[in-house]
Amino acid sequence: MMDTDVQITKRKDFLPLTEELETYLDEFGRHYSLPASYKDLLGFTESYPLDDKNGNPTHWASVLYPRELQDELYPRLTSIYSLLRTGDLHAVPHLFVERVDYCEFGNSRPFRVRVVNQYNDNYDHFYVKTADASRVYGLELEHLLSPNRINYLAQRNTLVEEHIAGVPGDVFIRDHLDRPDVNKVRIAKEFVKFSERCFLRLLGDMRSYNYVIDITPDFEDVQYRVRAIDFDQQSYEGRRSLYLPQFFKENNPVVWLCGKLLNLPTMNQYQDEERSLIARRYISEHQRITALLQIMKNNPREPAEKVAQLARELGEYHHSDAFDTCDSMGAVVERNLEVTLGRHLV
Repeated sequence: MMDTDVQITKRKDFLPLTEELETYLDEFGRHYSLPASYKDLLGFTESYPLDDKNGNPTHWASVLYPRELQDELYPRLTSIYSLLRTGDLHAVPHLFVERVDYCEFGNSRPFRVRVVNQYNDNYDHFYVKTADASRVYGLELEHLLSPNRINYLAQRNTLVEEHIAGVPGDVFIRDHLDRPDVNKVRIAKEFVKFSERCFLRLLGDMRSYNYVIDITPDFEDVQYRVRAIDFDQQSYEGRRSLYLPQFFKENNPVVWLCGKLLNLPTMNQYQDEERSLIARRYISEHQRITALLQIMKNNPREPAEKVAQLARELGEYHHSDAFDTCDSMGAVVERNLEVTLGRHLV
């Protein structure tokens, strides 16, 4: 583990969904005709900053629509929620949209829609974003290779994602990490495993505000799982360090914890355990993963210099010439999986 900081200095370009990718999404139940698009939500006329429950400012602003647009838009949003959750397009009468929030901070500039059950005031959220092929690749790889299932829908320029529950990583580090009831060894173990998952499938920019901590009570203690919530930087950047969460200064308190509580043999053990689990998923989903990677290879929209840089740095890291012929990020991801998983795939 290292705490050298790295920075992404430029907002990434959006990569359009290709016809081949849309065919793949349709085959696996991700592609739908959505009642509302991202562009439809841009019609707000007012906004005001949104604070958290403790009165602290957030990066979100609640937006307001003209009455006639709101009356027409909100039922379409509850229909999208129904489609996302049940596969049924019809709006549920007892659900209503309480609030729509907008975030200019995120690369995808998402909208967050709050849906409430009027019978019991229970609420849920979902997100509407500009569709980006690299983000779709990231969502798919997360669904296929991680221990987490991902629920999302796509159509042309619009991406709809369910809310991933958990304590935001920056909030956990600030408010929870030093609590006496937190099992710090388990936190350190999970962070090592999370780092391995990110590096294997080349998911970048995992700073603390781009993942959440899912806390699950166990019969004797508590289990933790780190879950990525931002997939914009799936195999896009050229520097290898950007795919290693320990290189971001925002994660330094957890990196320090890992160095204090885990020795090198233990870290290697946890990395090997995670590789074994990922290899099993890779083998069981091999046909679908191969199809996805082939689409990535067929449509190399990432900057060629970034592909060349990442292939070179990974070749040096692995002491392998297997990356020398990679001419797309799809090929780089495929080689990194094959080389890193190695003996677990035989």
